[in-house]
Amino acid sequence: MHYVSTRGEAPAGDFAAVLLAGLADDGGLYVPSAWPHFSPADWRALRRLDYPALAARILQPFIGDAIPFASVEALSRDAYRGFRHPATVPLVQLGPHLFAAELFHGPTLAFKDFALQLLGRLFDHVLQARGEHLTLIGATSGDTGSAAIAACHDRARLKIAILHPKGRTSDIQRRQMTTTHAPNVLNLAIDGTFDDCQDLVKAMFADAPFRAAHRLSAVNSINWARIAAQIPYYVATALALGAPEREVAFAVPSGNFGNVLAAYAARRMGLPIVRLIVGSNRNDILARFLAGNDMSLRPVEPSLSPSMDIAVSSNFERLLFELLDRNAEATTAIMQEFRASGRMPVPEAAWRRARRLFFGFRLDDPGTEAEIRRLNDEAGYLADPHSAIGIAAARAHPPGPGIPVIAMATAHPAKFPDAMARATGARPPLPKPLADLYEREEEMIEVLPDLAQVETLIGAFAQRNSSEGHA
Repeated sequence: MHYVSTRGEAPAGDFAAVLLAGLADDGGLYVPSAWPHFSPADWRALRRLDYPALAARILQPFIGDAIPFASVEALSRDAYRGFRHPATVPLVQLGPHLFAAELFHGPTLAFKDFALQLLGRLFDHVLQARGEHLTLIGATSGDTGSAAIAACHDRARLKIAILHPKGRTSDIQRRQMTTTHAPNVLNLAIDGTFDDCQDLVKAMFADAPFRAAHRLSAVNSINWARIAAQIPYYVATALALGAPEREVAFAVPSGNFGNVLAAYAARRMGLPIVRLIVGSNRNDILARFLAGNDMSLRPVEPSLSPSMDIAVSSNFERLLFELLDRNAEATTAIMQEFRASGRMPVPEAAWRRARRLFFGFRLDDPGTEAEIRRLNDEAGYLADPHSAIGIAAARAHPPGPGIPVIAMATAHPAKFPDAMARATGARPPLPKPLADLYEREEEMIEVLPDLAQVETLIGAFAQRNSSEGHA
C-alpha cells in the first residue's frame, strides 16, 4: 500500500513513511493510493474475531509490507488490553433500530484512545526498527491531547508536545493532559481557540528547517494512521448488527471530520453503510455545508461540547479530494481559495455527490441539555454532550425501515460533570483510575498564539530531552 497527497506534489510513501511524516510536504493530507476492498465473505470471517484481532485484520491492507502482520496483531492486542469493558466497544440499544456504540472505555474515557493507544505502539515499533527518534506535535480541542499523552508518555523514542486552547476544554480534559508528569511531555496552553492551535501545528510543519531539526510528526487526525486505526470500530459494530447482509447507518458527532471520515473509509472498503449523519454544535460549518454548500469560516463560540468547537474541519480535505475524483490540482486550488477568502468554493456536482451519503445536523447548547435530559429520563442512559448530539442526529435522520443507526458515543459523561449536572441534576463520578484527578498537580506553560514563541518553547523542550537521553 502506498499513499499520495491530496495536493499532488509530495512524493508517495508507504505506511511507515506517512506515519512518521504526518502532514505531506506540500501541505496536503495523505490518502491511500487505492482503497482496499473486502468481500462479503471477508466481512463474515471477521465476526469470529475479538476486537484486537479484528482491528489488525482491518489495518493490515493499509499497512502492507511496512510491518509484519504478526507484529500488527501483537501491537493491537497490547493496545486494547487496558480497555475497561470486555467487549472493547459495547453496543447499547436506545430505541427501535437505534444503538449507541460506547467508545469511551479506554484509559482517557474518549474515542481517541482507540487510535492513539495503537499509534503510540506503531510509532515505537517503526522507530525502534529504524533506530530513530521523533517529536510528536498535536493540537487538541479536548480529547486528542490526553489520549496522545496517555499513549506516548515515557516512550524512549518519542517526545510529545500538545497545544490546547486555554480555558476552552473541560477541567477534566485539561487535567488529564497536565497531570501526566513525564520528561518527554510538554503541555502548552494557547491563549486562543482550537483553530489557533491547529494553525500553529500546520505552520510548524510548513517551517521545513524547524520540522527537520526536531523530526516532527503529527498526532492529530491529519496523520492518516489516526484515521485507519478508527475504521475497525465501525466494522465491529456493523458486523454485530448483521452486516454484511444488513445495511447500517452511523451518526457521528464531529468537529475535525476525522471520526466520520473513518466511517467513510469503511464504506469504501465495502461495508454496507447507507448513510452517515454528521452532528454539529453551534460551530456548524459541516452542517451548513451539507445543508446548502456553505463551507465558510465563522468565529468559534465556546459550547457544552468543546471537542467540537472548531471552525475548520481539517479532514474534510480528504473527502473533497474524493469528491473531485482525486483531482489534486482542483483540490489545491479550492483549499488555497478557502485559506485566502474564508469560503470554500466546492463545485455543485461535488456537493451533490456528498449529499447522497452525508446528512448534517446542528444542535445548540439548550438542545443538547434537553437531549441529555431526555435520554436520562426515557432510557436511563447518561450521554455526554458530544454523544447526545450524535444520538439526536441519529433520531433526526433515520435511514429507512429496519436499518439500524449506530450513534457514536465518543466520551464518558464524567468528563463533562458541569454539563451533566445542569441537565440531570447529578455529576457522574470518575472511574477509579481517575478518582484522584483533581488532587494531582498540573504542569503547563501558557503562551500567546505566536509561532516564534511556540517554536522556541518546543525547540528548547526537544533539545533538552535529547541531551538528557529521552529521545
